[in-house]
Amino acid sequence: MSMPVAEVGSYKRLTATGAVCAGACQLLGFYVSATTAGTLVFTDGSTAMSGTITPAIGYHSFPATVGTSLTATIAGTALDVTFFFASGN
Repeated sequence: MSMPVAEVGSYKRLTATGAVCAGACQLLGFYVSATTAGTLVFTDGSTAMSGTITPAIGYHSFPATVGTSLTATIAGTALDVTFFFASGN
């Protein structure tokens, strides 16, 4: 049985690598407000959830269940991104 997908949640703004959510959560998506060739990789605990993403400015839907913790590795230049997530799963 699949889990219901949340449509609202908390947010976290990052401009460098950091934790988005310290525990289990549902990633809803992310909004990039500024970038010049910045890249992003999502990790659930120590397991990569995505390959390298080079996002454009705007909202990007990325519905995913995170079992351990969600970290965003930000590289490149000037990536300003706000993540939207629902705690728990």
